[in-house]
Amino acid sequence: MTADVAKTGRPPIRTTEMENRLLEEVADGRSVTEICAADDMPTRSTIFRWLAEDKAFSDLYARAKEAQAECLADELIEISDNGQNDWMERNSADNVGWVTNGEAIQRSRLRLDTRKWVASKLLPKKYGEKQTLEHTGKDGGSIEHALTLDPAKLSSQTLAELLNAASNEG
Repeated sequence: MTADVAKTGRPPIRTTEMENRLLEEVADGRSVTEICAADDMPTRSTIFRWLAEDKAFSDLYARAKEAQAECLADELIEISDNGQNDWMERNSADNVGWVTNGEAIQRSRLRLDTRKWVASKLLPKKYGEKQTLEHTGKDGGSIEHALTLDPAKLSSQTLAELLNAASNEG
């Protein structure tokens, strides 16, 4: 009996070609789940193990994910500009003509919102919401600043200026 039966399962050997293909497809906007569905690609868990164990590969993957965010941003414009399925023709006796296709419009909205959300997580400085932080003191009041100085270490001119400034504020 010969071993002519084709082996099934995932590829056992990690190759540079396999890594490059994965990185290119991630950068083109495909998910790891979608990429790993191909028979000639490793499983998701294998990819994530590579990422955890290989700093160089992890860095390349991070750059591919940044490129993916740019790809998603480009798709936002394409989806927004495509009105191909926004209208449906109705030919019933009581409704003749064109009507909006609410399902297609809602699907486009979902596609836009999902891409915006993912891009904002992949590149938050570029596509995320601007966040500002405000610092307040006790009970929402102003922050009190206390300055403690050793008068012995100050020149007489600096000490006089500090005293003058303090008397003007009071």
